[in-house]
Amino acid sequence: MRTYLCRLDELADGASRGFDAAGMSRTPMFVVRRGNQVHGWLDSCPHVNGAPLAWRKDAYLSADGSSIVCYGHGAMFDIESGVCFKGPCLGRALTPVAVERDEEGALWTNSALPAERQPVY
Repeated sequence: MRTYLCRLDELADGASRGFDAAGMSRTPMFVVRRGNQVHGWLDSCPHVNGAPLAWRKDAYLSADGSSIVCYGHGAMFDIESGVCFKGPCLGRALTPVAVERDEEGALWTNSALPAERQPVY
């Protein structure tokens, strides 16, 4: 089942946005845009399985936008790889979600299950 997320132009460069891909997973997901790349992740901190990362709606990034932050545990993750580089889950990684962009600029996911890390261009 293919689920529409949003249009690329509705997601500001350097921003993140959460989605509850109903019927896809019990765990919500989020995306981070960097230029024309979009990285998708399950909204679940590896330090405490199932713990959401954002402290408020769509707030998944550090203040300077350089990394993903789990505000509950202070863990910091690389946006491109999802690997934790600071905090209680050092070396562990977020679970990637495949995101595709169609020819009209719409972002879609087929599943909120683990996917190979391939950013959308």
